[in-house]
Amino acid sequence: MRYRTIFSLILAMVMMGTSRGEEPVQPPNIILMMADDLGWGDLKSFRPESPIHTPHLDEMAASGITFDRFYAAAPVCSPTRGSCLTGRHPFRYGIYFANTGQLKTEELTLAELLQKQGYKTGHFGKWHLGTLTTTEKDANRGGPKSTEVYSPPWENGFDTCFSTESKVPTWDPMRKPKTGPTKIGWDSLGADEEDAPYGTYYWNERGEKVTDNLDGDDSRVLMDRAVPFVKQAAGEKKPFFAVIWFHTPHLPVVAGPKYAKMYSQYDLHERNYYGCVTAMDDQIGRLRKTLADAGVTDNTMLWFCSDNGPEGNAKSPGSAGDFRGRKRSLYEGGVRVPGILQWPSQVKPGRVTSFPAVTSDYLPTILDTLSVQYAGARPLDGISLLPVLQGTQSERTEPIGFQSRNQVAWTTNRYKLFSGNGGKTLELYDLLNDPSEQNDLSSSHPEIVARLWDEFRQWQSSCQESDQGSDY
Repeated sequence: MRYRTIFSLILAMVMMGTSRGEEPVQPPNIILMMADDLGWGDLKSFRPESPIHTPHLDEMAASGITFDRFYAAAPVCSPTRGSCLTGRHPFRYGIYFANTGQLKTEELTLAELLQKQGYKTGHFGKWHLGTLTTTEKDANRGGPKSTEVYSPPWENGFDTCFSTESKVPTWDPMRKPKTGPTKIGWDSLGADEEDAPYGTYYWNERGEKVTDNLDGDDSRVLMDRAVPFVKQAAGEKKPFFAVIWFHTPHLPVVAGPKYAKMYSQYDLHERNYYGCVTAMDDQIGRLRKTLADAGVTDNTMLWFCSDNGPEGNAKSPGSAGDFRGRKRSLYEGGVRVPGILQWPSQVKPGRVTSFPAVTSDYLPTILDTLSVQYAGARPLDGISLLPVLQGTQSERTEPIGFQSRNQVAWTTNRYKLFSGNGGKTLELYDLLNDPSEQNDLSSSHPEIVARLWDEFRQWQSSCQESDQGSDY
């Protein structure tokens, strides 16, 4: 506790200025980057044998701290996204799965809380926490037939938006081939090739459909909006909060000619998957250069993770490493994802931690950094990671709970309780000694199973009470 107090005091002194006449330094800028369906094993900084070139993410990892036990709050996208902004498990507010529910007005988002602290806020990329229009057909659910799930980012605390409801192709995001299969992806279309509208659109903070600068790499398209936002805020010396949620490498994967050529020895699916990830990495490099040119790198918390494990099966190009399961599974491969933080003023480079962290930890960590109290008495599921960043905490004392359809899991610092059938049968794994979940210990440690199941059921009941509106 003493070291944490010292850390907080130093941070406060940096933010306020340490002597009379010294210009106060603004609070840290915050950027939450997230890939879509990127596997734990897709980055060389986590699995060196990965075939994908990601030099900028590798450099970011070397410049900050790498979490090798970083968890998405869910094995699919929408619930995880909710956890990033609320610090709460998505079952507390009805986002049980992808394309289910919407971010409720009563929920407190990071964007709303940071607006009150004087931050400029921006959302760029995939939203997937509600629809963005009630007037025309858009994406999966948008339009007049689903007005009850309308909940765009600009009504949840974001000043500037360049957002889609859901997925788009990772190259030429408004286009798809006029004929032929389109689920997995395709080689990029030429300018004169016949096409059809993909059907998912970008919208701005005024609720207007964006129609310009939408050709080419989708990661570049959205970074073309994020970079000016960062430059303007930095130029005005305003703290900023940017959420940059890439569509890459969610299906359909399409890589531009330059990027596909880098992986020409691979089949269509692989070269487009690998190529679009490298294209995304280039844009992350562009963002990092923007921060450096603006002189705000040191005072910016730059986070990166994925929203869940990789799509498909073991033959698909995305890699979960040696972990069991993939997207939609609560085994490790479905929820353990790459996690990186670069924050030069507070985090020494080259650190690696095995501390279990989860996307729900963003909100309490950021509020703790700013010495801001969370409003209200509603339960949070995340914890502050500041003690981990300062090196004074190495074990997680608050378990991480997971729910997804009939699957449930309860992960402690060492053990994981798992059920694929709503608790009818239970499996127990020692993640410190068996991270691949190959050896079920439930029969040899029934006392641990009973204790963890009781803890999980209490937490599940709390989520159910929240979902019924008791927090509001």
